[in-house]
Amino acid sequence: MNTGKLYGLGIGPGDPELLTLKAHRILTSVPVIAYPTLENGKVLARAIVADFIRPDQIEIPMPLPFSVERSSQPYYDIAAEKIAEHLSVGRDVAVLCEGEPMLYGTFMYLFQRLASRFPTEVVPGISSTTASAAMLGVPITFRNDVLSIMPATLDAETLRDRLAVVDAAVIIKLGRHFAKVRTILDQLGLLDRALYIERATQPNQRIVAITEIDPAEVPYWSLILIPSQTQPQ
Repeated sequence: MNTGKLYGLGIGPGDPELLTLKAHRILTSVPVIAYPTLENGKVLARAIVADFIRPDQIEIPMPLPFSVERSSQPYYDIAAEKIAEHLSVGRDVAVLCEGEPMLYGTFMYLFQRLASRFPTEVVPGISSTTASAAMLGVPITFRNDVLSIMPATLDAETLRDRLAVVDAAVIIKLGRHFAKVRTILDQLGLLDRALYIERATQPNQRIVAITEIDPAEVPYWSLILIPSQTQPQ
């Protein structure tokens, strides 16, 4: 029996209309879809494309801890084997991934486990980085600028050293690390350039001055953009 094909679908940052035509075609044609969920049952990926899912499609929720204190790797092991069961009997499986699958995407960990065993195709998606720049209305880079993307989960010293030399930067995965990041930006004189956005392109998108943010209310799905200061010529 021929095996099924594994798809990693980049479904964008939240607005369903930002789904690519290719991702939509695959999503609406495969017999099985899989997607990450929080342990409390909340799921963003499925919600983005809910209107496109057919009642007869098999769904595989993949609970993940999303916690620095607990490794998510055993959860990916379980999810990979559930997906492999369908692929092994010839069913194609599309894994939904917010943003871009190969840029801090959850699909990467399934790709590592399954791509050597089954035919695999990755469909690029719009990342939160580019979507946020569009929503904020600012160019990120000009000419020879170098863009740095870094997670807020880095330790303070590493984050400070890397931000000290950037042309332009995006700091992702803010959540409870926001206060640390804001302090570092202030120390480096970058606070005036820093732009904050959460849940870019989603119905509850929020853009607020970084100095007015309550650190206790910053979600994981937020980022800080530090655009280039280069003057276009």
